[in-house]
Amino acid sequence: MKEITLKPIGRVKNSVRKMKRDGWESMVSEVILNREYAEALDGVEEYSHLLILFWLSRIRRSMKEIKKIHPKSRQDLPLVGIFSTRTQYRPNPIGLTLVELIGRKKNILRVRGLDALNGTPVLDIKPISPRKEFPQKVRVPEWYKRLWPKPKR
Repeated sequence: MKEITLKPIGRVKNSVRKMKRDGWESMVSEVILNREYAEALDGVEEYSHLLILFWLSRIRRSMKEIKKIHPKSRQDLPLVGIFSTRTQYRPNPIGLTLVELIGRKKNILRVRGLDALNGTPVLDIKPISPRKEFPQKVRVPEWYKRLWPKPKR
């Protein structure tokens, strides 16, 4: 297969400089697009949520060769292939996150929940499509249910 070349359309701006496992849900970031793409954002503010695709630029080469992991590094969960997890350790380190759109000013989007470090290259932005992204019936493995147990009442 041929190689693919991607050109970032912008960068992430926030206060996070080092990888962290949790706490992204409340993180507010700016997605600063290159000025040439400002008009490509017209109409985006009508959406509540967006999908942000980004390049995990700080993943070491050796981490891109990992094939199996314990989800969230939890030894009590099974060893599974990386493509059955949301790990950042991938042959092509492309991140994908559903974020809440807080606002837009020209070429800058303010979003909540983006799990990307400051300076991360942004590859694409897509508005949420509830008919496509939220199926009525989903199936997940048993180990996945153990990551976020239901709260006791």
